Amino acid sequence: MAESEAETPSTPIEFESKYFEYNGVRLPPFCRGKMEEIANFSLRSSDIWIVTYPKSGTSLLQEVVYLVSQGADPDEIGLMNIDEQLPVLEYPQPSLDIIQELTSPRLIKSHLPYRFLPTAMHNGESKVIYMARNPKDLVVSYYQFHRSLRTMSYRGTFQEFCRRFMNDKLGYGSWFEHVQEFWEHRMDSNVLFLKYEDMYKDLGTLVEQLARFLGVSCDKAQLEAMVESCHQLIEQCCSSEALSICRGRVGLWKDIFTVSMNDKFDAMYRQKMGKSDLTFDFSL
Repeated sequence: MAESEAETPSTPIEFESKYFEYNGVRLPPFCRGKMEEIANFSLRSSDIWIVTYPKSGTSLLQEVVYLVSQGADPDEIGLMNIDEQLPVLEYPQPSLDIIQELTSPRLIKSHLPYRFLPTAMHNGESKVIYMARNPKDLVVSYYQFHRSLRTMSYRGTFQEFCRRFMNDKLGYGSWFEHVQEFWEHRMDSNVLFLKYEDMYKDLGTLVEQLARFLGVSCDKAQLEAMVESCHQLIEQCCSSEALSICRGRVGLWKDIFTVSMNDKFDAMYRQKMGKSDLTFDFSL
């Protein structure tokens, strides 16, 4: 499968060089040379996968999933390096070979589009939890993330970054295609499709869905205790230094979008999502 360099003359070369294109999708450089190996990655029926487009609430979701699946205490999770427990498939570390040999049940994350995930997953192997976030909050969070990383070399304005997002010029390709592709598979028996905003709007239902999907047996009292523990986790995350600039807040976009930007974004959203019945809450 062909890989090609991705260049956009109107943007700085040092930023553009961070990406390459694989089968028409812009991906981070560390994905180069391993996409076929990822497609052939062996799955186990006990695997639990968390898949998101970047900045869709991955960090928060992984803690909730870990709590529900492992029966962990939220205070213990707060003391753990949870990222070490849930490696990202395509990242350079810890490597595909090491992830392949992890003991079961493996908890694995990825930001890759559905079509690039292991072929066995498409055939119903392993459980996959996908979380989508409203794109206006996501693009603000993604911008702040790029600005905070020295390695990304992004020094453009938010307006420029938002235009890149709308034109599918960021890592992991088009958000619009990413979420719609998984939405089309939401009825697959091995897929659970969640929305980030529901963690704030209806956490009880979300936790109940997770427990049922993961085969975690619990009575009403146990479920209520689990929901309270997840609520505690969310409060801890939102008050941590990692979210000191409020990247996880619902309605974040209202602080930075101008009226003109919002109108352009809405027009693009209608164009790219008009045929989909997938909807999002843009404020709570």
